[in-house]
Amino acid sequence: MPAKPKRIRLRKKPADEAGTDATLIAVDMAAERKKPRKAKARPAPSDDARTLLDLIVKTLDDNKAEEILTIDLAGKSSIADFMVIANGRSGRQVTALADYVVKAVDEAKLGPCRTEGKAAGDWVLIDAIDVIVHLFRPEVREFYKLEKMWQADFRPETE
Repeated sequence: MPAKPKRIRLRKKPADEAGTDATLIAVDMAAERKKPRKAKARPAPSDDARTLLDLIVKTLDDNKAEEILTIDLAGKSSIADFMVIANGRSGRQVTALADYVVKAVDEAKLGPCRTEGKAAGDWVLIDAIDVIVHLFRPEVREFYKLEKMWQADFRPETE
């Protein structure tokens, strides 16, 4: 059985200081994939993200949301800067809380909001770009336990 040919990619080698022209070199793609990649540092959350977070938490608190939890996603995910998880006592209250949050963000002109799950009222997701909001009925929140997953520290310990 013949050996599997190596996949290569041609890359332009820069001209050296002696003035010779640039040349094409073959790079083994399998070897390139094995090189560890440098982790990109995630910038600190912007003031706009913190303003949006404060507005959402205040809106939820003013409208009697229960067990409001804020999770800083820095270093855990690039999807948003913050996540908010809260309960409503019923499906109707969960839907109403989602409406209040979307209305408050729109009135403050802090960006567009997209919602999912309002029809059922068990779990409503609001994507406000920099802040992700999860609104649950209590038993649904207990079943999924999102806060346990997102608060876990998966970074390796250094000794």
